[in-house]
Amino acid sequence: MAVIPRLAAAAASVLLPALLTAAPAQAAVRAQAAPPPAAQAQVVGAPARARAQAEIPCPKPKVIEKPKNVPPRPVPPPDNPADTAIGGPALATHGLVVPLGAKPPPAVTATTWMVADLDTGQVLGGCGPHVHQTPASVQKTLLAATVMDKLDPRQVITAVPSDLKIEAHSSAVGIVPGGRYSIGTLWLGLLLNSGNDAANALARLAGGGGPDGVARTVAAMNAEAKRLGAFQTHAVTPSGLDGKGQFTSAYDLALIAREDFTKPDFRRYVLTKTAYMPAQPKLKKPGFQFQNENKLIYNYPGAMGGKTGFTTVARTSYMSAAQRNGRRLVVTLLGAETRPMRGWQQGEALLNWGFSLPRDASVGTLITPADVAPRPSAESAAAKTSAGPAVPEARAASGPPRTLEIAATASVAGVLALLAVRLRAARKPRPPRQQPTS
Repeated sequence: MAVIPRLAAAAASVLLPALLTAAPAQAAVRAQAAPPPAAQAQVVGAPARARAQAEIPCPKPKVIEKPKNVPPRPVPPPDNPADTAIGGPALATHGLVVPLGAKPPPAVTATTWMVADLDTGQVLGGCGPHVHQTPASVQKTLLAATVMDKLDPRQVITAVPSDLKIEAHSSAVGIVPGGRYSIGTLWLGLLLNSGNDAANALARLAGGGGPDGVARTVAAMNAEAKRLGAFQTHAVTPSGLDGKGQFTSAYDLALIAREDFTKPDFRRYVLTKTAYMPAQPKLKKPGFQFQNENKLIYNYPGAMGGKTGFTTVARTSYMSAAQRNGRRLVVTLLGAETRPMRGWQQGEALLNWGFSLPRDASVGTLITPADVAPRPSAESAAAKTSAGPAVPEARAASGPPRTLEIAATASVAGVLALLAVRLRAARKPRPPRQQPTS
């Protein structure tokens, strides 16, 4: 462990000047989520040389039939180095990143993708994991992460006309104004049948039930994304229907999926194969059955479920998880075409690749909410100590974290001790494969 003091001292020489001044909150939490400079060098090996090399293109199949009349992709925000380095500097690429010596991943049409371990948080590999993409209906997983625990699945609600204000010909589970449905049924309609009408109803209810309920829930979704460290995610609609400025990334989707799979109701819903929409006798509407559109749960041993998505702008998006031999992996992919493989088949191929890798294979890590939570300043911590036992404070449900002020009186010894602890606890992923393109 002799290397720890040297690494801590090197990092402290960079960090201490910054610790003596206050920084904006968002920049502070992103800096906390990124590995220390010394740790980055351990991941990359020779960072300057690696950056000079060309990015490795992601394996692509020969597309049988290219789609026609596809709208142009929205112009994404420029890359933010603080965001693209989250989870490890090796993930800051638009190309392929895989563990050193790993066999090549399968060729898929997805523009970006990532495979990660739900339990350890290890990122096994990816293609442009931090590249901005439009989400389509996988954004419904962020709605679930934000409000599923806040709504009673047994509560019966009445649908209103605004719940059906969705894009023409987009997916709907078939609720009708005046119809009465349990919230559990709406979640099934959202996650199995990708009902945009169900998304509007759930968002309206979670936001208070009034005319501004959907907008309030979308704001809460964006706050939840920031709480999870999904800084490249911005929601405009609760359903994932295209909206100006709406983006996410394969890495962010994995963070959101990790949160979702902690919820027993979510795990149960996404593994449900068929569900029933109740009849509405007063409206003379019969009941009907609907099915889970995620074909992985029918065809893949150990499938845990997930979410499909498609819009003409976003193309196919997909998130799903599976377990095998005590490991639980999640795959996320965005911007895919369905020829020669459908979205779930591309997910299947990438999961098989991930399960074939050694358990310690890694190119980065999924951060946790604790990694990006605001930390109290030295002055506020001293004030709380003098005031008596600390009382936990509830973190705001929405809005950016408070500005983090770091006292100039913080001692160098304290900073070095903190860095030493974090460096001992940090996981050291294998260096990614870096080689020039042919």
